[in-house]
Amino acid sequence: MRFLFKLFLVAVVLLAGLAGGAWWWANQPLALRNSPLDFRVTAGSSLRSAISQMRDAGIDVDPTMLAMLARFNKADTAIKAGSYAVNNGITPLQLLDKMLKGKVTQGELTLVEGWTFRQWRVRMDNHPDLKHELRGMSNAQIIERLGLNVASLEGLLFPDTYLFDKQSTDLELLARANRAMQRKLDSEWAQRAAGLPYKTPDEALIMASIVEKETGREADRNLVAAVFVNRLRKGMMLQTDPTVIYGLGEAFDGNLRRRDLHADTPYNTYTRHGLPPTPIAMPGQASLRAALNPAQSDILYFVARGDGSSQFSRTLDEHNNAVNRYQRGGK
Repeated sequence: MRFLFKLFLVAVVLLAGLAGGAWWWANQPLALRNSPLDFRVTAGSSLRSAISQMRDAGIDVDPTMLAMLARFNKADTAIKAGSYAVNNGITPLQLLDKMLKGKVTQGELTLVEGWTFRQWRVRMDNHPDLKHELRGMSNAQIIERLGLNVASLEGLLFPDTYLFDKQSTDLELLARANRAMQRKLDSEWAQRAAGLPYKTPDEALIMASIVEKETGREADRNLVAAVFVNRLRKGMMLQTDPTVIYGLGEAFDGNLRRRDLHADTPYNTYTRHGLPPTPIAMPGQASLRAALNPAQSDILYFVARGDGSSQFSRTLDEHNNAVNRYQRGGK
C-alpha cells in the first residue's frame, strides 16, 4: 500500500513537472526568421497543416508542443484561416490566441469609379499584398479563369475599397468585384423606371458607364442620363466624347482631335447610332441608378460650364448659345 502511495506521489510530481515545463515553454518567445513576419493559414487547414505553414514561413515552433497546447485549450479545430503578422517576442500561447481569435492582417485596395479595366490591372499588378496569379495573362485568359461567358470585363467589376487577407489572389479580388457588380446591377434593374430604351441589364450597364465618364458634378448625374436616354428614344446619335476616346485605346494621347470624331470605330458614337458594344469604364452605383432612373426631362444637349457643372438645353439653338457662352467666351 505504501509503495503504491509513493508511486502515486512520483506520478503527481512528474505530471506537475511536465505541466510546469509546458507552461514555461508556452510563455517563451519564439524564434522568427525575420520580424515582423507574415504567414498565411489556408482555408480548410488541419491543425497539423497550419503548424506546417507557420514553420515554412519562418516560425521556429515545436509542432508537437504547439499541437498539445492547442488540444489542451480545446482549440485544435478552432484555428481560423487567414493572413497573420507576428513580431519578435511572441510566445506560443500568444500565437495560438491570435489564431483562435482570427486576428488576421488585411490588405486594402481601392478600385476607382470611372477607371477602365486596363487601369485596374495596373493598380492590382503593383499591389504588394496581393498574390499575383493573373500578371501577364491576356484579358481573354482572365475571363476564362473567372469562368465568365463575356467578351470583355469592362464595366463588370464594381468600384469600391476592398479589404482582403494578405496574399489573397488577384483572381479572388476580381471575382468579388464581379459578384458585387452583378448584385448592384440586378438590384437597380429591378427598380428601374418604366419605358426605358434598354432591352437588357447589360445595355443599362453600358449607359451607366457613359454617365460615369460624362458627369462632372453629382447633382447633374440624373440629367446627363436623361440626355442620353432621350437621344436613344429619338434615334439620335449619342455623340459622347468618352466613347470615342475609349475606342482609340492606347493611341489616345490626351488630346481629342476633330479627325478622331470622324474616325469610325465600334465605339464612335459620332459615326454610329445606339450604344457602343460594351461599357467604357467601371460605373459606380450612383451612375447605375441614374441610368435606370434618369430625370424626367426633355433635354437633349449639355455643355460643360468650366466649373465642373453642365448647362442643359432642350433645343439645338439653346445648346449652340450655351456652347458660345461657356466654350467660346461669348456673351
